Amino acid sequence: MCGIVGYTGTKDVREVILKGLKRLEYRGYDSAGIAVRTDEGIYIQKKKGRIDDLSREEVPKRSAGIGHTRWATHGKPSDENAHPFLDCSNELSIVHNGIIDNFNAIKDELVEKGHEFSSETDSEVIVHLLEENYEGDLLTALKKTIRRIQGSYAVVAVQKDSDELVVARNQSPLVIGVGSQEHFVASDVPALLDHTKDVKYLQDGDIARLSKEKVEIWDEKEDLVERETKNIKWDVEDAEKSGYEHFMLKEIYEQPQAIHESILGRLTSFEDIDLSKYDFQEVQFIACGTSAHAGYVGRYIFEKLAEIPCTVEVSSEYRYTSPSDSTPFTILFSQSGETLDTIAAAREAKRRGCNTLAVTNVMDSSITREVDEVVYTQAGPEIGVAATKTFTTQVIIIYLLAIELGLRKGVLNKNKAERYKDELRRLPRKVERILDDKDKIEAMTERLAKARDVFFVGRNINYPVALEGALKLKEIAYVHAAGYPAGEMKHGPFALLTKDTPVIALAIKDHTFEKMLGNIGEIAARDSPVMVIGDEDKEVKKLSDYAYFIPETLPIFSPLLVNVVLQLIAYFTAYRLGQDIDKPRNLAKSVTVE
Repeated sequence: MCGIVGYTGTKDVREVILKGLKRLEYRGYDSAGIAVRTDEGIYIQKKKGRIDDLSREEVPKRSAGIGHTRWATHGKPSDENAHPFLDCSNELSIVHNGIIDNFNAIKDELVEKGHEFSSETDSEVIVHLLEENYEGDLLTALKKTIRRIQGSYAVVAVQKDSDELVVARNQSPLVIGVGSQEHFVASDVPALLDHTKDVKYLQDGDIARLSKEKVEIWDEKEDLVERETKNIKWDVEDAEKSGYEHFMLKEIYEQPQAIHESILGRLTSFEDIDLSKYDFQEVQFIACGTSAHAGYVGRYIFEKLAEIPCTVEVSSEYRYTSPSDSTPFTILFSQSGETLDTIAAAREAKRRGCNTLAVTNVMDSSITREVDEVVYTQAGPEIGVAATKTFTTQVIIIYLLAIELGLRKGVLNKNKAERYKDELRRLPRKVERILDDKDKIEAMTERLAKARDVFFVGRNINYPVALEGALKLKEIAYVHAAGYPAGEMKHGPFALLTKDTPVIALAIKDHTFEKMLGNIGEIAARDSPVMVIGDEDKEVKKLSDYAYFIPETLPIFSPLLVNVVLQLIAYFTAYRLGQDIDKPRNLAKSVTVE
């Protein structure tokens, strides 16, 4: 999950790298560092803490360098464990994202040969192995090095005597930025947008050499190949806060546009893929975190609109389940397209004979090369670690797929399908109405900011939304929260209810509404403060201490509106508590380790 930036060209290398790292800080912020080549050796500066903690001393203005912002895996956050790393002669330096599985064996071997290590990390073995293999050509040395290491890696190396960078990737993302008399490499596109929108995505097994003049890429067979140059549609402003105090708040407010972009051109016909080629007798959704919650919502949508049985698997567990004779159509969700557990699950699903579809937000990301079909969500960049647009746009894609499949199967008539499509068109405006009520929603959070524990409860399609609401509060406000099916509270969690334990109940007027009212009454009888998010109702007002009523919509579309309210609740609770909302502790945006 670390962030990498490399540059070779005529600009001030330090400024290019530091600005790029700031745009990647969502990938990790335990420590940061830069390395710049000079005639005397490699100048290096690194430190535990944020990028802003690096000193502002003058750096020799050379034309090649690398930088890194870290999310710790091997070795605690410290100055010593920060990247970049140097070889014993101070002539080679590397940055690394990923995990080297066999680093202990390699390290023991290198120590016996006299190499001195300065950190506890797995990454440092790469630079010492590079030194061991170096005989005058850095590219050749890197090729030999990666043959020895096992695991995931994105590596960028620089040497004292050349303006060239050499890079390699396996299961960790790297993208090359193409410029005029300059080239860039980074873990993600936002780091490049100040300088170029033309990029080349490296594939697993690729090795590349970058100079000011050109980019050369070799594939895993060491054949020279040409990777297509893609033009990024995002502007640099899309990756800025645009006047919002936090990226998370900006991205919450971008959801109406994200919904519009994700449905654009797909309401009349689903043009991304030819669904007629596949058997949809049963479907499984696979994802992690917020994306898994979108999948759980999707199960209810598919079963209602398309009458297709669905299961949901958590990516990190799927590979360890026992295969069956069935081969359900498999839909995998990953905002970044680089979530390693989900990529591994895609490979396992293919091994089991399943047709696969990825729903992702990032063009040409790793998962797109593992599946049969891809649908892009069109959410735009999401920088805040806590996912917001991710959930919304993934669920939008699920609605569109379910409507299309329902029509194809004949279980959804055209009139009903048009009614659903009309409601999809109205959703952006309804989300805007919720955003206009932010002051009302913020007022609800005073009690939550004082709470030690909070429960979220829902039924049917809004039970997964309760899970997502609890996750948001945990990850950015650091308030312990748990999501439950409302009917399950009496099977244990009631023991934890007190006057100091708020319960957020999601009450939508669907076929479970009367039961939900009963559940709310049971909670209120235990003196817990009850906050209700849902459809306007007199009985709800009587039973609740606080209530926020969403704009009227069909029950099946309520998760999107309810979830926006819960996002704002989490945000304003965290704000009251003074938490670092965009960079919650111990978390990173793109989880590229298992």
